Amino acid sequence: MIQKKNNRDTTIEEIHRVRELMAAKFDGDIAAILEDARKRQAASGRAIWQRTSLDEVQSTLPDSSPLQPLE
Repeated sequence: MIQKKNNRDTTIEEIHRVRELMAAKFDGDIAAILEDARKRQAASGRAIWQRTSLDEVQSTLPDSSPLQPLE
C-alpha cells in the first residue's frame, strides 16, 4: 500500500495564522494594519527600500540608452 505524504506546509500555515491574528487585532481595517506595519518597520532600524522615479534612474544612465515608460 502506498502512503500519502503529509503535504502540510507549516510556513504557509503560520503566515495564515499571523494574518488572521492581525486582522482580528485591527478588526479587518487594512489601513490600520498598514499603519502598524509602517510603525514597526520604522522602529526596526533596518534599511527601507525606496522606489526611485524614472527621472532619477535616467539621470544615472548614459545619454545613448534612455528608458522609455511603459504604455
